[in-house]
Amino acid sequence: MHPARSQTLPFKEYVKHDATALAELVRAGEVSPGELLETAIARAEAVNPQLNAIVTPLYDKGRAMANQLPETGPFRGVPFLLKDLEFEWAGTPMKSGCEGYKNYISTTDSELIKRLKAAGLVFFGKTNTPEFGLTPYTESKLYGPARNPWKTTHSPGGSSGGSAVAVASGIVPAATASDGGGSIRIPASCCGLFGLKPSRGRITLGPRYGELWNGAVTAHALTRSVRDSARLLDVVAGGPTYRPLAGDPYGIAPPVRPFADEVDREPGTLRIAFSTQALMPSQTIDPVCIKAVQEAARLLESLGHTLDEVPLPYEKTLVTEAFFLNVLSETAATLRELGNYLGRPVRRDDVELNTWAQARLAEGFSAADAAYQKRRWNTLNRSMGQLHETYDLFLTPTLPRPPIAIGTFQNTESEKRLLKLVDSLGGLKYMKGSKTVNDLAERSLGYISFAVITNMTGQPSMSVPLYWSNEGDSAGLPIGVMFAARPGDEATLLRLAGQLEQERPWFNKTAVL
Repeated sequence: MHPARSQTLPFKEYVKHDATALAELVRAGEVSPGELLETAIARAEAVNPQLNAIVTPLYDKGRAMANQLPETGPFRGVPFLLKDLEFEWAGTPMKSGCEGYKNYISTTDSELIKRLKAAGLVFFGKTNTPEFGLTPYTESKLYGPARNPWKTTHSPGGSSGGSAVAVASGIVPAATASDGGGSIRIPASCCGLFGLKPSRGRITLGPRYGELWNGAVTAHALTRSVRDSARLLDVVAGGPTYRPLAGDPYGIAPPVRPFADEVDREPGTLRIAFSTQALMPSQTIDPVCIKAVQEAARLLESLGHTLDEVPLPYEKTLVTEAFFLNVLSETAATLRELGNYLGRPVRRDDVELNTWAQARLAEGFSAADAAYQKRRWNTLNRSMGQLHETYDLFLTPTLPRPPIAIGTFQNTESEKRLLKLVDSLGGLKYMKGSKTVNDLAERSLGYISFAVITNMTGQPSMSVPLYWSNEGDSAGLPIGVMFAARPGDEATLLRLAGQLEQERPWFNKTAVL
């Protein structure tokens, strides 16, 4: 017999548990899935009006799901949220932050969603994301800005900003996230969470997608604990029983043991290179972000690891040219897909102005331009491969500056007028190679210059919340540090993350409003 159960789990108790611990309470009969869900919904109702994390509440579907769970599953009964981008949940909207998709309803489940369902998670809403996940901040015209629960005037990052806010504010212990240029690790850094980007090929994007952004995009979750991230990775990637979904364009060796088993294993003595060098000549790295890396380096040395400071093993045009053209061309392809859905050519008012401008700018580049810049990704692969012949991990800031104030990167009114004027004259596609476009590339990609590298190489990478600022406008805000490992080596990252979590616990540093 199960022990006597309380009828509710108060939020002050709920927030003390990660997803793994909540599932244990359900298995022990101390709380039911329905009761956990009602606690999560109550928390969402209390804080979401201030934070704008959940943009599509699906409470009744969640209640129905809680009553129809599989009998087993590692996360049976745990409340969970889905990012409103890329992954389909049949019968629910997936607007992708875009006005043009405001009436879209998914007709099938993505494979990742099927696996999360089989694990027993209870979905009850979709989280805020910028239009098509194109920006490292979450301020779409359709949804409005998501707000950082540590300081609501500031951004939670993006593109998985809504998921990060929901986890950091205690609505759920974990939520889905995806990452094409830092979109798991950036909001993890901004919101004091653990964010692991898996290796290319580890997570299927099927069946709707084979690859996105030339293989730069992958998916996983944002969590408060390392063990939750590892266990969720086992769920969606299959652990040692991994098999690619039929038709997936990439394969990867399965891990030697479940990822969950790595968290408590000793990492051994690791050789770690680190750098706080700016990639862009026009860019400076905020001193607080440098300090976060330096303190992490001292901690790592105290744990017996070997640290060497090195220059960045790559140069800026691999980001401002090779990756930038990828962003432009993929934006144009995304709008072509939107046109197929709408049954007509996309108009400027179907999407945001910057999205439209990026797609128009892509028209000025040739197929040869795109192929040439994609070949340059190999230069980056070789450079990082050479670094990892000597070092197990590469440590950098996750971001070059603390979380930005909301609106920092929005166009000024004069910039909006200029873009509309040039577009009306048909001139955007002729701006290839102009100073304006080069400046745009540096401004838009400088903020993600550390994170985007491993999207291009396919390496696993994680942002770890080891530092909170106590200086100036960033006081009270979390600052993540980022580690990259060899392709396929999530195990080393998880072992180190488990060690760091023990040495500098962050779970109880919650942004409780």
